[in-house]
Amino acid sequence: MRLDKYLKVSRIIKRRTVAKEACDGGRVSVGGRVAKAGTLVKEGDELEIRFGSRVGRYRITDVREVVRKEEASAMYEVIEEDPETAKERA
Repeated sequence: MRLDKYLKVSRIIKRRTVAKEACDGGRVSVGGRVAKAGTLVKEGDELEIRFGSRVGRYRITDVREVVRKEEASAMYEVIEEDPETAKERA
């Protein structure tokens, strides 16, 4: 699945356009390498997302095209997350 779509479906980032802008702006890394919006992701990949001074690190545990809002958080495991970022996603 494309990285920008995964970020939206998993609700790590709420809108796909914002996810695409973050990817194309060099703020998202997959496996330690800067990734573009079209980068393909799979289970086990580690993501790092930087917004200003905040950083979030996540491990992909599931890749699905459609998921209910209540089940979206099961698609990833939080490795490290800034407390402010966690509040914004809640």
